[in-house]
Amino acid sequence: MFRSLDTFQRVQPKRLSDKVVARIVKRRAAAAGLDPDRYAGHSLRAGLATSAAAGGASERAIMAQTGHRSTDMVRRYIREAKLFAPDNAATLAGL
Repeated sequence: MFRSLDTFQRVQPKRLSDKVVARIVKRRAAAAGLDPDRYAGHSLRAGLATSAAAGGASERAIMAQTGHRSTDMVRRYIREAKLFAPDNAATLAGL
């Protein structure tokens, strides 16, 4: 998914390393005024899984996309997604 660009902005065949992706995420978080220490490459994977779960994607579909092997881990993301569901108690209380 993440590829480097040459001087002429052409996409290169090799993917970016996990460390480079983490640096990019941290830099972009800082540019957005967020604490870069709280973000890394994993934030992208976690965000996708959480958003997919919130959107109603099945565990199986999320695992196929993210490469998770454990349903226990995917279920953590699904639980996190449910915190933002419109019918949770805090939302219904107007918080």
